[in-house]
Amino acid sequence: MAEEHVTLLKQGKQGVEAWNAWRRECPETRPDLGRADLRHMDLIGADLSGANLCQADLRGADLGYASLIEAQLCGADLRRANLRGARLNGADLRRANLGEADLSYADLSGADLRRADLRGADLRETELGTADMT
Repeated sequence: MAEEHVTLLKQGKQGVEAWNAWRRECPETRPDLGRADLRHMDLIGADLSGANLCQADLRGADLGYASLIEAQLCGADLRRANLRGARLNGADLRRANLGEADLSYADLSGADLRRADLRGADLRETELGTADMT
């Protein structure tokens, strides 16, 4: 985990704005947020595409309309997280806990959901396309 990445995100509303500006300036950098404690964080609209979020604690985080395209979320704890309208195309969600998460209107096309816990998750109008749920 890169401490500077976590510190940048933890600056509240300004954190997401600063984060997205940094992502535009350094598009080649792959953010490392693996094992980060991001519980109950306001990450609405954050560009987390391609980020390593493996085993991150995102319980109750608000990731509405965030970009998580090709993000690595294997083993992440996303219980009761708001992922409404999030873009999770090609994301690795193997063994992720999505219990009671709001995935309504999210795009999970091509996502790897093998052994993910989706109990109680809101999947209304969720695009599953070619998601692997075996």
